[in-house]
Parts: sequence; structure tokens; C-alpha cells
Amino acid sequence: MRRTLVVFTALLLLAGPAAALPSAPGFRVTTLDGRTIDSKGLIGQKVIVLRFQASYCKPCVKESAALAQVAEKYRDRGVEVIAIHVQDVTSDVHAFVEAQKPTYAVALDPRLNLGNRFGFRGTPYTVVIDRKGEMVARVHGEGAVRRLPRTLDGLLKQNKP
Repeated sequence: MRRTLVVFTALLLLAGPAAALPSAPGFRVTTLDGRTIDSKGLIGQKVIVLRFQASYCKPCVKESAALAQVAEKYRDRGVEVIAIHVQDVTSDVHAFVEAQKPTYAVALDPRLNLGNRFGFRGTPYTVVIDRKGEMVARVHGEGAVRRLPRTLDGLLKQNKP
């Protein structure tokens, strides 16, 4: 028993400190309605959900209503949902907004300047940033919106401002 405890303690010491989560790059976007969102003003105050999507992405269109429900449910709990339309043109994004009526902020990133800084590899791509500015989730592909409530509930319980 004592030998097992010594081995376990040695393994813990060799493992070192837990690895920190990657810090999110700072960003500043202008939404379609002209509002400027700067991550500097959000870090420490809100949990941020960045949803990289496009008007031509079928899963993005399909999940838009569910993302709007998440945005509504968590808005008053300190969560900011921002859709970043990548490699998209303004007229198509306006048509997407007209058709989908999102309740979350929508901005453009036509050249992937922001997307590439967050590890974008295709739409849809969802990044969750906690109040400390760390990327706690990065989910490629369809289905991320279904998992957001569990992620957000966990973060909101542990990271109260």
C-alpha cells in the first residue's frame, strides 16, 4: 500500500502543473447593423460564442434557429453569441439575415482574417471563450449548437463574475 502511494505521488510530481487552455486571440468586428464588438470589452464580463458560418452552408442555415434560441436563453446570463460569416458576400449575408431572423450579432470575415486566427477549417465552426479569455471549446461541423447548453451551463456555474 505504501509503495503504491509513493509511486502515485511520484507520478503526480512528474506530471507537473495542468496545461492551461489556449488564450483566444483578441478581435474587433463590426456587425451588419453597424455595432462594433471588441473582445477587450467582453473578456472578464461575458462568455463569448463565436460561430463561424456562411450563407451558403446548409448546416449553418439548418442550425440558425437553434443558435438563435441559445442566444436568447443565455443573453441575460452573460453570454454573447456572434456569428462570423466567412468567405461570404454582404448581399448574401443580408439575405440570410432576412430569411433566418437571427437574434444574435452577425459580422463578416470575407477573407478569413479572423477565422484563421481561431483555427478555422470549414463551416460551421464554433468557439466558446470563457470570461478569462480562454478557448474552452472548439467544435468543427454540425451539432455544436446542440451541445452548447451543456458547455455554457458548466461555464456559468464555475465562472461567476
